[in-house]
Amino acid sequence: MASALIRAARLATVAVAAVALTWSGGGPATAEQTSAGALAERWTAMHDGPQQYPDVHIDWDVPIQMSDGVVLKANVYRPVDATNAVVNTPLPTIVNLTPYTKLVTNLVDTALATPGLQSFTMDLVRRINLSGTPISGFGDLVHLLDGGTIQTILGIDRSLIRSGYTLVVADVRGTGFSQGQWNTLGMREQLDTREVIRWAAAQPWSNGDVAMSGGSYAGINQLRAAEDPPPELKAIFPVEAGSDLMRDVVAPGGGVGTTFLPMWLSNVNQTKIIPDVQSMLNGTFDWKWLQSRLADPTTNTDLLAQALLTPSLDRMPTALAAALDERSDFRQGILGHPERITVPTFVYGGWHDIFANSAAKLYNAIPLPASKKQLVIGDTYHANPGAGTGAPGAPPRLDVLQRVWFDKWLKGIDSGLDDFGPVTLWEQGSGWKTMRTFPEAGVTHRRVYLSPASSNTADHAVHDGSLVGTKPRDRLELQVAPGLSTVCSRDAAQGSAGIFSPFDVCAKDSRVAESNALTFTSKAMTEPTVISGPINVHLNAIHDATDGYWSVTVNDVAPDGTSTVLSTGQLTASLRAVDEAKSVRSANGDYTAPFNPITLDSLLPVEPGKPVTLDIAVIPTQAVLEAEHRLRVDIFAANPPKALAFRPMLNATEFKTQYLRLDPDVPSFINLPTDRPIG
Repeated sequence: MASALIRAARLATVAVAAVALTWSGGGPATAEQTSAGALAERWTAMHDGPQQYPDVHIDWDVPIQMSDGVVLKANVYRPVDATNAVVNTPLPTIVNLTPYTKLVTNLVDTALATPGLQSFTMDLVRRINLSGTPISGFGDLVHLLDGGTIQTILGIDRSLIRSGYTLVVADVRGTGFSQGQWNTLGMREQLDTREVIRWAAAQPWSNGDVAMSGGSYAGINQLRAAEDPPPELKAIFPVEAGSDLMRDVVAPGGGVGTTFLPMWLSNVNQTKIIPDVQSMLNGTFDWKWLQSRLADPTTNTDLLAQALLTPSLDRMPTALAAALDERSDFRQGILGHPERITVPTFVYGGWHDIFANSAAKLYNAIPLPASKKQLVIGDTYHANPGAGTGAPGAPPRLDVLQRVWFDKWLKGIDSGLDDFGPVTLWEQGSGWKTMRTFPEAGVTHRRVYLSPASSNTADHAVHDGSLVGTKPRDRLELQVAPGLSTVCSRDAAQGSAGIFSPFDVCAKDSRVAESNALTFTSKAMTEPTVISGPINVHLNAIHDATDGYWSVTVNDVAPDGTSTVLSTGQLTASLRAVDEAKSVRSANGDYTAPFNPITLDSLLPVEPGKPVTLDIAVIPTQAVLEAEHRLRVDIFAANPPKALAFRPMLNATEFKTQYLRLDPDVPSFINLPTDRPIG
């Protein structure tokens, strides 16, 4: 059980850059940056300073009965006044629904609330500076503990409660101490969320105004609630939340998340069977809880097993068939509709998060004015949201931003949010940057062609090609075989939620992974060049088998040869069909964001030896290639351990060599959004 708790704590923070940062990415501070810095300082002082109430009271395992009779269990956190009395004045209320058991949430909260322990831990973390060492990535993860990120992810920010809020943290149905079977993001669970909100709003300690908090799964629950909100829901603050989970982490491009999904399911299913020991001791044990756990001890593991073990499509098992049917309850449950969100929303994401594909897309899809939505994206993985915030010149910490957001929408307190953002991004290769919109104004999608000519920069790769601005004349067929070099890669780090990120030789330099890749590298930039928005890689491919699997990365190559992944994409050849109505094209007519249905109905046969065109969606990003840096595209025939094709498709590849045909009549290229031409 202890090991399960440790794993649960890890995933709670998972499912939850000790460097000097500059808001502008370098150079003298502008008036706007000075104003932003002043806001950050003022907001932080407000959050960290003395609050209205001195302490917090907890009501444990409060039962909340759902409309179908199932009872959820929640901890209710309320402020305590100077006389040590629980505050009875109705206050605005924050709701957090988690599948990672509120027991773990409480253990972390208790540790952080221990007098002296939090300040000691924070001081220790701030002293850890591993920049310049081969394991600087470990330091980036450690700084998750620095500055309120855990409080925001888990939903328990005692400073927020003491400022005059009530907090409800509930176990979702079928997890923690709540009854029922886990209905993973399904319609019943979404209804539960709305019912918990309405229950909280109706309690005597609530003034009827509710917001939601939390990260990862709890963030997704917020988005789902905001798509069909009860009138009591006034604002949400989702941290690293996905919206289109099929294309985020379940099987983006048809590649099953073979690192994250087993780890995630194992942790939820193990922690949900931890019993309420206190109830066992006092004779109030919930036998309905036990009955539901025995009825469904391993939720969703059948789907994962079928996705990885089903040898062919001839006899499709039920769970796998549902995963490959966009009309199924499963697919509908994991597909968000941000275009339906009507409540003020503050989105935080990370460029290398497992949900990176959704962050900017869902922000842009929310049909609210900039005054009612905000976006912050950091240079982070799923395991270290908020790393880099709170430093001089950086955006405020997540707990600080959440406090200001809730104060505005639940208390009507104007702290100057209109002068912040609305889009604040870590520009890879530079630093923090504030923009009005994403993508950045002034960028244009242009073709940059894959050329067989050597760039003389990647002798370590299977082939060292070039990126050029005009269609190359040479014809060549290049081959690349499936391999294991991506075990040491940023994709492996991303797929593990950041757990594999400590070693810079893998997560911050792709040259090991590139030993089994086709690389295409541009000439050195003569001046800084901005990349902003979605990217598409268009390939002319040939297979020896009846299927194939392709993975691509877009990299920044420094003058010393370090090749740093900016973004990534992948695609199973037989799932290459594109839904035109849901896709986006640029002014040049090429796809910028192709939408692959990833369904059996859209499956396209692959004929051995016959060329097929593949449009591989690459996660949107913001980056700058500084002068003397180069752009590189890496092309792989596999992507373990991050992902594998569904087993029937994987078997069809026969792990055979794949071919990239470079032909001026049917060119391969990257459709890249930049502020000036490359190549």
